[in-house]
Amino acid sequence: MGSAVAQCPHGITSHSTGNLGQKKLGYSSRCSKFPCQLDFARFGLLHQGSSAASSSDHSTEFGRRINAVPDMDDMFWDKVPTPLLDMVENPIHLKNLSVQELKELASEIRSELSCIMSEKPNSLKASLAVVELTIAIHHVFHAPVDKILWDVGEQVRQTYAHKILTGRRALMRMMRQKNGLSSFTSRFESEYDSFGTGHGCNSVSAGLGMAIARDIKGKRDRVVTVISNATTLAGQVYEAMSNAGYLDSNMIVILNDSRRSLHPKIEQEPKTSITALSSTLIKIQSSKSFRKFREAAKGITKRIGRGMHELAAKFDEYARGMIGPQGSTLFEELGLYYIGPVDGHNLEDLICVLQQVSSLDSMGPVLIHVITEDNHQDAECNEKIEADNPQEGMITISYDDSVSSSVQTRTYSDCLVDSLLMEAEKHKDIVLVHAGMEMEPSFQVLQETFADRFFDVGMAEQHAVTFSAGLSRGGLRPFCIIPSTFLQRAYDQVVHDVDRQKIPVRFVITSAGLVGNSGPVYCGAFDVTFMSCLPNMIVMAPSDEDELVDMVATAAQIDDRPVCFRYPRGAIVRTDHFMHPGIPLEIGKGRVLVEGKEVALLGYGAMVQNCLKAQALLSRLGIEVTVADARFCKPLDTELLTLLCENHKFLITVEEGSIGGFASHVAQFIALNGHLDGTVKWRPIVLPDSYIENGLPEEQLARAGLSGHHIAATVLRLLGRVREALLLMC
Repeated sequence: MGSAVAQCPHGITSHSTGNLGQKKLGYSSRCSKFPCQLDFARFGLLHQGSSAASSSDHSTEFGRRINAVPDMDDMFWDKVPTPLLDMVENPIHLKNLSVQELKELASEIRSELSCIMSEKPNSLKASLAVVELTIAIHHVFHAPVDKILWDVGEQVRQTYAHKILTGRRALMRMMRQKNGLSSFTSRFESEYDSFGTGHGCNSVSAGLGMAIARDIKGKRDRVVTVISNATTLAGQVYEAMSNAGYLDSNMIVILNDSRRSLHPKIEQEPKTSITALSSTLIKIQSSKSFRKFREAAKGITKRIGRGMHELAAKFDEYARGMIGPQGSTLFEELGLYYIGPVDGHNLEDLICVLQQVSSLDSMGPVLIHVITEDNHQDAECNEKIEADNPQEGMITISYDDSVSSSVQTRTYSDCLVDSLLMEAEKHKDIVLVHAGMEMEPSFQVLQETFADRFFDVGMAEQHAVTFSAGLSRGGLRPFCIIPSTFLQRAYDQVVHDVDRQKIPVRFVITSAGLVGNSGPVYCGAFDVTFMSCLPNMIVMAPSDEDELVDMVATAAQIDDRPVCFRYPRGAIVRTDHFMHPGIPLEIGKGRVLVEGKEVALLGYGAMVQNCLKAQALLSRLGIEVTVADARFCKPLDTELLTLLCENHKFLITVEEGSIGGFASHVAQFIALNGHLDGTVKWRPIVLPDSYIENGLPEEQLARAGLSGHHIAATVLRLLGRVREALLLMC
């Protein structure tokens, strides 16, 4: 890799690989504030000895992958010229750019993002909305010394501009691919990512922890956290803000308000306007002299006593509440000094406010309310997007990035919606509660059809579970729809507010198992394990769309205990599927799909299909195996297990879940009942005890050892036919 050499005060000379050659760019006289000569690594990701994250095995491996990246000119052959962006190899190169140059850089980043995203079924909105904010943050603060934490927004891709500016531009086209970039910030990916994100609302808590650690160690670095509207719907952020106000440690919280309101029902609220007066007022609010005057006034009123301090505080809050939008005083009550609203696309105002706030010491936590627009794009970017998608003017977004948006496939969620619609016609007391960061398009049909019986609570999964319990105690039949990975956040509520009280809440666990290019953040690996250990919970999983429909009908009938069922992300098994009315299943009963000899494959959930694939492969080799569908993890079908153990030499359980799940319950039963004392040998196939990174679904299944070929190879090895097992995997 080449290096970039900055020579002040004449500008930065970039020595980079490929045809970029040496280019010079002049800067303002402020360049004299920086050292005369600075050497920077080509991508600025893994400076040796600079951080704990850079010394980890993960970072080392990621660094190797970056070193193998093709020439940037080869990767961006069809993009529009970006001369300024070509010179920015890490955030230090932003320090001496003028405001006008920063504006040009913002335009180039938008062009770059539209070029990159035109090849991917991802939304540009979140990434385009924060381009100026990202530039301003890196222009003012000194990452990675200063800690910058990005929370998850309504859409998870608001960090794309941050990744481009921190040395990962050449890998942006490998976003969410095998050995590529994560769509979130990751400590294992770059030292500029101070903390990993995924589920949202954790950045304020983590940032406060870093701020307190800084104070204890006597350091002076700044901590900046960026949150969004979606973050403000979750409880943890308010817990963290309240604690930050109490501890009064210096930190900066930036609220990226893309909805132009602090209220979720934006269609009922007036848009927050940015005027010349408000722009002037926020500069006064953030100024050092005003803040010092305010602190001095606090001290004087405290010394006067007789309630003067409380009266002055109320007057101050009232006056500042008149300036800010509705809801702004909430942050003051939590102990954060509110500044805003600030135009998130006005670089002059952003830089001014951030510089003022960054220069303040011992002033406590500050919240800067930044207004951004999702559709803020320059004309060139609009033309590019419209050329890529003339009908929509925006790139098509798919909830499942592993499935092409142009392919109209029927998904498990589609079947769930149809079955819930049918059951809701039978049972007028069925209500639906949805929680999570994004709502699948399929569920919007439910929301439109049953507007008075559908409750979307956003990223408030804990509330969703207890809210569902309250609905049940009120005489309704709630179906609580939560993706597997988000249900983890509400586990305490599942235990104490539902299972311990035997309240019949019906948990619909979506995106179970591996989720392709969404990687480990959205991977639903643990729900079988943590749900099946609860004493009163019924735990089941359908092997195909027919069983999914039946399990919806089964859950609707259960009214004496909680029940859950999971289904995977993606397309259903059969494309010519005809929707049938659901038939309630007998609780705790599985079924045998294929009769065979010697070896029995007992699949749970979607892995039954891979067991059938393995059975077809083995049948060609003259090996007939039994394939059974467990259906239930709890209660287990003990009669089916006994039958399989007594009539086969080998029992193999297959599940798309972590250690401690379905296989653990099978092992408990067959061990206690002496089946392992006889001739049967048991082998579990589960997800590996590690996080599986981005990749296509089939790639992830292969890495996990859960494909039909892997299952068939396991059978061959057990039968002593090792050579054939190796050939099968070739």
